[in-house]
Amino acid sequence: MTYIPNYKKLEIKNILFDYNGTLAKNGKVGKKRKRLLQKICEQYQVYVITADTFGSVEKELNGLDLEVIVLSSNNHTKEKKDFLKTIGKKNTIALGNGNNDAKMLKSAVVSMSIIGDEGCAKKTLLSSDIICKSIIDAMELILYPKRLIATLRR
Repeated sequence: MTYIPNYKKLEIKNILFDYNGTLAKNGKVGKKRKRLLQKICEQYQVYVITADTFGSVEKELNGLDLEVIVLSSNNHTKEKKDFLKTIGKKNTIALGNGNNDAKMLKSAVVSMSIIGDEGCAKKTLLSSDIICKSIIDAMELILYPKRLIATLRR
C-alpha cells in the first residue's frame, strides 16, 4: 500500500502498457527498456496491449514474465478500456500515448502519458495523471514509488 498525501491510497498490482509508441518504437523494444521492464515484471503483474502493427510484440517480449493482449475488435479504444476493467482499474497503472489509449488512461487509478518519439495525442495527454517525456522516465517512476509520491501529492 502506498499513500500519496492528499491524493490517494494506492494498492498497485498491475501495470498495463500500450505497446507501439509507448513501450516500443517502430515495433522494437530497446535493451534499456527491456531491463526496466524485467524489473517491473518482478514486482507487478504486467500486461502489454497492442494491435501489433509491426507484428513484432511476441518476439520482442519473448522470455519476459508478462501477458500480451493483441487487440481483435474494430474499436481498440473500447477494447483497451474494457480489458483494464477486467484486471481491476483500481489496482492498475496504465501507460499510453495514442488516441486509442485515452479512455483506458482516464479509467486507471494512475495513468501516464508518454511523449516519446511518436508524440502523444492531445486527448490522451489530458486524460492522464502524469505526463512523461520518455518511457524510461515512466518506468522509473513505477520502480521508485517515492518519485510517484513526489509527483502526485498535493
